[in-house]
Amino acid sequence: MRFVRGASTEMTPSHESQLPDLTALLPAGSAVYVEHPPKATLGQVVHAALAVQQSGFLATPHIVARRIPNAQTLRLALAELRSGGVEQILLVAGDVDQPAGEFTSTLEILESGILERSGITRIGVAGHPEGNKAVGPMLLWEALKVKQSFAERTGITMHVVTQFGLNASAVGGWEREVMHHDIRLPIHVGIAGPAPLSTLIRFAIQCGIGASMRTLMRNLSAVGSVAELATSPDQHLLGLLAAPLAPQIVAPHFFAFGGTLETARWMRLVAAGEFDIDSSTGRFNFPRRV
Repeated sequence: MRFVRGASTEMTPSHESQLPDLTALLPAGSAVYVEHPPKATLGQVVHAALAVQQSGFLATPHIVARRIPNAQTLRLALAELRSGGVEQILLVAGDVDQPAGEFTSTLEILESGILERSGITRIGVAGHPEGNKAVGPMLLWEALKVKQSFAERTGITMHVVTQFGLNASAVGGWEREVMHHDIRLPIHVGIAGPAPLSTLIRFAIQCGIGASMRTLMRNLSAVGSVAELATSPDQHLLGLLAAPLAPQIVAPHFFAFGGTLETARWMRLVAAGEFDIDSSTGRFNFPRRV
């Protein structure tokens, strides 16, 4: 499947030891995002990102504004990343209630001037097809416009990575809003990789994915079914590809939820077309799965 050939995925710093296996599964140059989970330090994220870059991938460390203690720490981290060849980051605010330091949002980091002076050339920012539990929809659109203006002003390449969801129709509606608000940034659609439903629910609750959780609760209480939800990556892909994709949607990004290698194996099989579609369920089958 051509659309998946340009896909990205993610890993945590604790999974750095899996990089030799990952290089056998993903093409060289694939973007591999390095998460910043609550128990990890920024230094550990930087160390893992450098290892990802050295493994032949496009390392994309998460820079979480609300977990950075001060501007100097950010400057030093970015300098270390650049010295190791890392040029791309994902800049997000973070969901911690109490900021660790002076930054409370991604906009404050953009306004600081630190990124322009760092040598970072590509920045990913977040998109929220199902909203954000902490920020209203108008503020989300206004923030995206400011970020787009930053990219145009500085010449730094920027793209959007959307939050994953379980509502298969949410991305289509959000696409129309993107055009309405004149957001022209390339979009990488976030899709949950292969994971148990319990894991998806846990992360959906943590991320405050409103439409998905409302649909889920309605289905479970009414009929004990989750048929309306896209609970697997193949359901999301088929839903996306059922209609012509907007030109801005360039690739999927698969959230791994700790299952980096399993997600990468799934991506490899789909990208190679080593699957068929079950006519009764509409799900992918992998006859030669390894």
